[in-house]
Amino acid sequence: MLKKGLVLVVVAFTLQSCLVSKDYERPELEDQTENLYRTDNLPADSLSMADVSWKEVFTDPYLAQYIEEGLQNNIDIRIAIQQIIAGEAYMKQGNAGYIPTLSGGASATHQNMSKNSQFGSLTNGGSIDQYEIVASLSWEADIWGKIRSNKRAFQASYLKSIAAHQAVKTKLIETIATTYYSLLALDAQLEITKQTVESREKSVSTIKALKEAGQETQVAVDQYIAQYNNARAIQVDIEREIFRAENTLSILLAKQPQNYERGTLVTQEITTDMKLGVPYLLLRNRPDVMAAEYDFIQSFELTNVALTDFYPTLTLSASGGFQSLDFQNWFNANSLFANLIGGLTQPILNQRKVRTQYEVSQAQQEQALLVFKSTLLDAGKEVSDALYSYNAETEKFEYRKEEVEALRRAEANSEELLNNGYATYLDLLLVRQSELAAELNTIDTKLEQLLSIVNLYKALGGGWK
Repeated sequence: MLKKGLVLVVVAFTLQSCLVSKDYERPELEDQTENLYRTDNLPADSLSMADVSWKEVFTDPYLAQYIEEGLQNNIDIRIAIQQIIAGEAYMKQGNAGYIPTLSGGASATHQNMSKNSQFGSLTNGGSIDQYEIVASLSWEADIWGKIRSNKRAFQASYLKSIAAHQAVKTKLIETIATTYYSLLALDAQLEITKQTVESREKSVSTIKALKEAGQETQVAVDQYIAQYNNARAIQVDIEREIFRAENTLSILLAKQPQNYERGTLVTQEITTDMKLGVPYLLLRNRPDVMAAEYDFIQSFELTNVALTDFYPTLTLSASGGFQSLDFQNWFNANSLFANLIGGLTQPILNQRKVRTQYEVSQAQQEQALLVFKSTLLDAGKEVSDALYSYNAETEKFEYRKEEVEALRRAEANSEELLNNGYATYLDLLLVRQSELAAELNTIDTKLEQLLSIVNLYKALGGGWK
């Protein structure tokens, strides 16, 4: 029996060379990524901004502290970690696919026989006691690569969970930086608005005095009061947005709502070189692109598994133990028994289940491939948008500064002309209103310039390394 079993094992390992499952090869994507960034300013080397640690990109000490806290405490990060733990458990299960299954059991049976039954007639309807301890061993030979493909599918699922965790980290860093910079911009806008409110309050007092002296009308007074209250309303809006932004930051850091210490907008500079690298680097830098590829690999390997179901399965089974009708002789050498079974199972008619599963797996594999390509295209679009936005906001910022300077000169000239009787109060009011809007817009443009760099860093796949 032992010799026959060894022969079956040798045959099984020999047949394993007849694998029908295929090895994964990444689809050809160079043509699709060649002009993915829609720019001619591509470097000749393979350096990318994404290879730089977030600690070197975001140098503001307050922002660095909040990012560190977010990575430690954020609930989405902790959920992603649990997904990694689950994926690791499945991967271990896949790695154990080559190991035989072993089970054991013990039983004691008492049976009263019927006198009219086949065996009861021989014992005159007596009873039979049987005591048994048995161990069973079963092993499936991986002839066509089914177990190997299952193992690789579990590995791809585990790697996808890691990539998902990295994607959460990248998104979290982007969101914290965006919220922090927005707070700084709101602080700057609030400071300008407060100065404007204070200035307009003095103007209201001045225009009232002029009206009492008979030099201005009530219409002028009302216009100044309206402009003053407009600035106060803008201040209330900004304070509300600061309150909301701090609450958003609290959620990101998994903290109770509170006020946060922070720097100033004028001191914020991101000095990291904006190197894009070649578009093909998105395949190893973007966590969502990597996750999409791992999902495709998993579908590819599951298609291999479905294909192997068309072929026969070789299974080796063995069982043995002690079996006795007498309790006293249960562990006697004469109570030993052993069975060894080797067999091939070939599906013939099974209501088309094997064919259906294979066709479904092929469709799911093609779907995963399309999602993979779509994710890569979306990543390229994000890089292209962020790069163009940065260039546009940088150019616009210069125009905004010139606009503010021109309006400041216009305000000074209008005030001087008004004092000398060559202009009306309406001219000064219009200039002041335009100046406030221009200063607030300048801060918005500075903010958008910072956010475009943050978006570019995230779009290239930076933050998780």
